[in-house]
Amino acid sequence: MTVSLDRARAARVFAVIRARDGAGALNAVESIVRGGLTGIEITYTTPGAGDALAAAADRYGDAIVLGAGTIRTPAQAREAVAAGAEFLVSPGLDDGLVSAMRATGAVTMAGALTPTEVMRAEALGVDLVKVFPASLGGPSYLRSLRGPFPDTPFMPTGGVAVANLEEWFGAGAVAVGAGSELCSADDIAAGRFDDIEARAREYAEALA
Repeated sequence: MTVSLDRARAARVFAVIRARDGAGALNAVESIVRGGLTGIEITYTTPGAGDALAAAADRYGDAIVLGAGTIRTPAQAREAVAAGAEFLVSPGLDDGLVSAMRATGAVTMAGALTPTEVMRAEALGVDLVKVFPASLGGPSYLRSLRGPFPDTPFMPTGGVAVANLEEWFGAGAVAVGAGSELCSADDIAAGRFDDIEARAREYAEALA
């Protein structure tokens, strides 16, 4: 767990991939990796997500930090880890689901927005708190959360763009999730993989 958590922190930017099929998800992964990012989250809103995770794990191995997002059932959590996911992300907090996610041994991230939800996430043993949807409050909201929770590792997701990346990290994020701003489902479906690669490169350069 410690090694995987360190790898998750080191990736810093996670591309949140919501595709209409597994092939599209894999093509998006390829474009993102070419662009210089290593954090990959394939969501379970993608049909065949488990197969896509297994294919990405087989193709890239330790060269990427691979995880599964939009985990809503214990069965999805188990399938994702069996396919090669190092981390699991749920959009919200559910006691039984978080327990099942933790039981897999993968890094566990769960969505929270309010201080009450952050406290619940910590009590449940979540490794990273996914601030979602982070676009509602922006970096200033995350900065406010850091007051009562100075040691909590936060990963804002939603509204994370190249233009505000530095601001998010300055507000205290240990990592961020970039979804439609980086690789939208429409771009994937339309085959605009060169555009996705170019945006990934912009994120990578902003990190550097």
